[in-house]
Amino acid sequence: MDIRFHGKRALVTGAGRGIGKGIAEALAAGGAETYALDVIQENLDRVKSENPSMHTVCVDLSDWAATRKAVEEIGPIDLLVNDAGIISHAPFVDTDENSLDKLFDVNFMAAVNVSQVVAKGMIERGKGGAIVHISSLVSKRGAVNLAAYCSSKGALDQTMRVMALELGPHQIRVNCVNPFSTKTDMTNSVINDPVRGPALLAKIPLGRFLEVKDVVHPVLYLLSDKADMINGVTLVVDGGSAIA
Repeated sequence: MDIRFHGKRALVTGAGRGIGKGIAEALAAGGAETYALDVIQENLDRVKSENPSMHTVCVDLSDWAATRKAVEEIGPIDLLVNDAGIISHAPFVDTDENSLDKLFDVNFMAAVNVSQVVAKGMIERGKGGAIVHISSLVSKRGAVNLAAYCSSKGALDQTMRVMALELGPHQIRVNCVNPFSTKTDMTNSVINDPVRGPALLAKIPLGRFLEVKDVVHPVLYLLSDKADMINGVTLVVDGGSAIA
């Protein structure tokens, strides 16, 4: 399936590395004028050196006002991917206010904030658009020591459904992609752990952990016109672990 994005302007948050970087690179390769947003300038410099056509934006997504200003200055966006996310591990009884605030600020609040700015522009232009949130399989399943992370992704899924209902009449489609453990800097410590890694792998019928490309491809599909009647879904990408 040939998917192209010529004439489109795309924004990807958390695009300095991992899944976000892979998505931004794929969108640019597909012809979209692409903006990579991240909090770490060094990561953005690397993205820019590898992809000279890429626009980069450095902002702390936990800063509501600064984020809103940065996204407004980018201008019209047709395709948005909210990938930025952080994780912390703690038993439920030890999950403190600071941890909850940090994870919800980046994993949930930032996606709402960026999406509001982008969606308002889409509505004003009247040409529709597509938004994809990178959620997680654990938005649907509990995971030990991940109360804050699971909750933030669950909130993201539910807000996506409301967005799909409210923005659909404006021809703006909103969906989530919910991957299982993917080989990135954020999850490598678990995947490579001699105890936890094999235990996780045993839950995947296809017998391997996700690579970045395994998440990038469904995101590109959902952003494309090939998916123009797909709205309000949580697309699980997990090698079958959800049914194991």
